[in-house]
Amino acid sequence: MNAPSNAVVNAKPRGRQFFNNPGPTNIPDRVLRAMDRPVLDFMSDEFMAIHHACHAGVKRVLKTDQSLYMYNASGHGAWEAALANLFAAGDSVLIVETGYFSLSWAEMAVNLGIKVETFAADWRRGADVKKLAERLAKDKAHEIKAVLCVHNETATGMVLPVSDIRRALDEAKHPALLLSDTISSLASIDYKMDAWGIDVTVGGSQKGLMLPTGMSFTGVSNKALDVARRNKAPRHYFHWELMNGRAPQKFMGTAPVHMFFGLQESLRMLEEEGLDAVFARHARLAEATRAAVRAWGANGKGPQLYCQSPDRLSNSVTTVLMPEGVSSDPMRKAAIDRFNLSLGGGLGPLMGKVFRIGHMGDLNEPMLLGALATTELAMKAAGVPFSPGVNAAIDSLSS
Repeated sequence: MNAPSNAVVNAKPRGRQFFNNPGPTNIPDRVLRAMDRPVLDFMSDEFMAIHHACHAGVKRVLKTDQSLYMYNASGHGAWEAALANLFAAGDSVLIVETGYFSLSWAEMAVNLGIKVETFAADWRRGADVKKLAERLAKDKAHEIKAVLCVHNETATGMVLPVSDIRRALDEAKHPALLLSDTISSLASIDYKMDAWGIDVTVGGSQKGLMLPTGMSFTGVSNKALDVARRNKAPRHYFHWELMNGRAPQKFMGTAPVHMFFGLQESLRMLEEEGLDAVFARHARLAEATRAAVRAWGANGKGPQLYCQSPDRLSNSVTTVLMPEGVSSDPMRKAAIDRFNLSLGGGLGPLMGKVFRIGHMGDLNEPMLLGALATTELAMKAAGVPFSPGVNAAIDSLSS
């Protein structure tokens, strides 16, 4: 019997999807298999051993010896946990603008009644830390209770030197807390919570930790814990003191048992490779991606790197600026619908103006080269002008 005439039109793409969105990321088979098991009583000795191991493992990745709290929530939940525990309505914070996600965190703070001052920055070049230091020095009354920042801005593909912000606070002798989002940098780019003097670190499960979305956490310094104890603002689900009712922590409700199964395996994978090797792999794949993008726009008519600060280029996501007057949406649609490649889109004011290539988590050279070649295929199908770039990526990787 002959197949229907529309069979080709309606056919589902075969093979595995190349998932190069900058989060969620690929979930390794090992992690999927670790999660494919019956549930455990989350109060049992067997599960508590897993819980303790995961708690200690995440702290090693954060490079902290201080406190850690985990939640059934996305990274936005961990944002809110930090704000709810530390600040009351009317408190003032300063947020360093890096892009869409820094402004989203600021919006959340405003909705909680917190006064927010935004330290403005060019999204393509990043914040001027020297001018930030000048702003902090002017706050003689220490009205600013905390500086909030995003270590790796997923929307713009740019890293912020968080340790420089701590240095600026210290040089100004400013007592403000330093809060940092590491959602898209953790386990992809080196992050040193204690050495950099970060008081609260916000992380999530779905990027460098190679897990499904749904678990988040905050690393909390002793200084921040003291502030939280004195804060009388109401909170419950994210209340750190209530979570201290059991070691290593009490969950406000049911513990996400299967997420812990996956987390235990992802931590094993990271430590088998070694964190330094993980960071080197991300740097190598990121530079190959950037080499391809530079080649795409070498004729002056194609896409180009969105970030214009070479020392702040992200090793977990590359944001690519489209040529003037060319939308990224048709190209991304061709990539996913015709070629089974998922790329990130622009966020906020960057919608349609950029696309984003995620290269974090469970990724190697063949996977990246396949994604870059298919991006060229999608650009050609959508009529985007570009010069070939895959060979530039190959040269980068082979060198």
